[in-house]
Amino acid sequence: MMKKILVAYSTGSGSTEMVARTIGETIRDGDSSVDVRNIAEIADITGYSAVLLGGPMILGWHRKARFFLRKHREDFSRVPTALFFTAMEVTSDGGEERNFPVYIDPKLEKKPGRPDRLSFKEKHTTLGSYFKPIDKLCSMINPVGAAFFAGKLDYRVLKFPQMLFVMFVIQAKPGDFRNRERIVQWAESIKPLLM
Repeated sequence: MMKKILVAYSTGSGSTEMVARTIGETIRDGDSSVDVRNIAEIADITGYSAVLLGGPMILGWHRKARFFLRKHREDFSRVPTALFFTAMEVTSDGGEERNFPVYIDPKLEKKPGRPDRLSFKEKHTTLGSYFKPIDKLCSMINPVGAAFFAGKLDYRVLKFPQMLFVMFVIQAKPGDFRNRERIVQWAESIKPLLM
């Protein structure tokens, strides 16, 4: 029987859409059909045998992605689910164990200046900080995996509070840092867990 997989995403500037489309192309094969759709177009996820959900990290995970996960949590808990995020930095503090594997694009991962005392910026870019708003939901849906990919940053498309946060807290430089090879690598590794 052919598997029907959904790659759902929210996006602020289109960066996460490209990541979602790359994931969809990678996991599509003769044994599965894959729909890649913006969550704004999705009424429900019943009928899918697996779901991948992604969104950008700006002031936390994109609120539309969080809302979508919360709204459909019962359906997510019935199928293999994976999460993906686009970000500009992830601080590796070594204390963030999860019940599922988390892949971090090596371009994103930064070591803290002082592991015993994280800076304000470092505290806001740890896995714990990123997952905090969705930890309870993750325990309910039990994801098979998650991934953090480098994104694209264009200050002109951000809302003013987002721009201030990224400029002064994250201190990220504008540019396109997406790495197709890393996205494909993760998608290939997660695919068997979705079947």
